[in-house]
Amino acid sequence: MKGLDITHGQGYIAKIEHQSFVDGEGVRCSLYVSGCPFACENCYNVAAQNFKYGEPFNEGILEEVMDACEPNYISGISILGGEPFCNVDITLQCVKKFRQRYGKTKSIWIWTGFLFEYLIQDSAERKALLEHIDILIDGPFINHLYKPNLSYRGSLNQRIIDVQASIVEKRVCEYIRD
Repeated sequence: MKGLDITHGQGYIAKIEHQSFVDGEGVRCSLYVSGCPFACENCYNVAAQNFKYGEPFNEGILEEVMDACEPNYISGISILGGEPFCNVDITLQCVKKFRQRYGKTKSIWIWTGFLFEYLIQDSAERKALLEHIDILIDGPFINHLYKPNLSYRGSLNQRIIDVQASIVEKRVCEYIRD
């Protein structure tokens, strides 16, 4: 199976960070899913490229993540990887539960190697995931475009996208430009 065709990984998560200060605006709970077909050169999370790295995702982990988002000082959830859009069986479940519990009072940020333009025209599951999130950092990490101190991304090709505005306006609306 080609990497772009993978929507359901192996059902593993690499780690949970209950209080992250770097994965989006504010203090966030970060969920790292396992498995990524992109294998970007100098990826900062090589271990999470393996689809069976970490531990199997289950209802207990889902509740742990939702509970970790509860404190008032937590701004929202960030989902990284691995590749969140190759683990839609986990990530869509998480964002739906998150919205059910927190509505729009907290935000959802997701990092992906896919481009927004591809995802918005792809499978119903991937489009459904986009419909729930606020901010998408898109594009693979490209080593020769690496620049230190970029906001929330590693290489100059990656964009920080306001997903809901982009869906409404039918064009990419960047959230932050460096």
